[in-house]
Amino acid sequence: MYVAVKGGEAAIANAHRLLADRRRGDRSVPALRLDQIIEQLGLAVDRTMGEGSLYDRELAALAILQSRGDLIEAIFLVRAYRTTLPRFGYSKPIDTAAMKIERRVSATFKDLPGGQLLGPTFDYTHRLLDPSIAEGAAVDEATARASADEPAPRVTDLLDHQGLIEPDVSEVQDEIGDLTREPLEFPLNRDRRLQALARGDEGFLLALGYSTQRGYGRSHPFVGEIRIGEVEVELDIPELGFAVNLGRIRVTECQMVNKFKGNAKVPPQFTRGYGLVFGQAERKAMAMSLVDRSLRAAELGEDVNHPAQDEEFVISHSDNVQSTGFVEHLKLPHYVDFQGELGLLREMRAEHDVADDAEAYPEAAE
Repeated sequence: MYVAVKGGEAAIANAHRLLADRRRGDRSVPALRLDQIIEQLGLAVDRTMGEGSLYDRELAALAILQSRGDLIEAIFLVRAYRTTLPRFGYSKPIDTAAMKIERRVSATFKDLPGGQLLGPTFDYTHRLLDPSIAEGAAVDEATARASADEPAPRVTDLLDHQGLIEPDVSEVQDEIGDLTREPLEFPLNRDRRLQALARGDEGFLLALGYSTQRGYGRSHPFVGEIRIGEVEVELDIPELGFAVNLGRIRVTECQMVNKFKGNAKVPPQFTRGYGLVFGQAERKAMAMSLVDRSLRAAELGEDVNHPAQDEEFVISHSDNVQSTGFVEHLKLPHYVDFQGELGLLREMRAEHDVADDAEAYPEAAE
């Protein structure tokens, strides 16, 4: 606490009231409602849910409103709230092959079973400000809500059937770790590494993924597939003896395909990079899959020479809540530490000045 600040606790209380006032803004402007944030700032809500590790659109919208649009602060609020919730169990793995697809694109196959669906994307916009949006331009509802109801096979499954891509290791792993309940211990298994990447900072992972494409890592990726849509979440109930459908959640999945020259034990084949996140967040899913593949360098017998290939560097710095806490703690009082450094610096300067005088006037020193 800033006990040395004039006013002490009263000053802090006043700072909170001032923050609330600035958050509300001009009273002549209607206050934002949570449903407006959910419906019209959906990508911000999705990022807050994903990096906050809690799938709840209303709570994410509340956090965005409370934080005045600071998404990292909103993510922090969601993470803190999440720690208060009881844990009832673990859901069964979601089946993304059975996804109700809203968007599906592949950069590896033009014609693929189930087809490609552009869905809601900025990819083909002109990146020009559109004044008609501010004027409340109408949207064609039939186009806006289009989706594919039929399940579509994953592109990597097509390669797998031909033996051209490594097996899906998630199908053979017996026990999945839980990053929220187990401390980080390096090296990590891929499951916990993916958990860390899924809630890692999008900007940090994007920069690392970009670095691998610029030569700071052995990466020549192809987007096997990006798919966005709803999947069912099921929970096994021991008393019932069968799984209960809890509902549907919206996720983004990305599978990157990378060539691999093979080694003495493995023939030449494609390898996988994987990304799965809450909501519509394909940039995050792509960055995650790029970094996931880079972090498998040692496992695949490749040289580890670059930041994106260093597991401890990536995972230890990818969490924006931890990063924010460590950087912003510098605002807190460090008076005693600084006085100690100040005293040490004065002593060093005095010794330096004496040495300078001795060098300039050697006869005086004698």
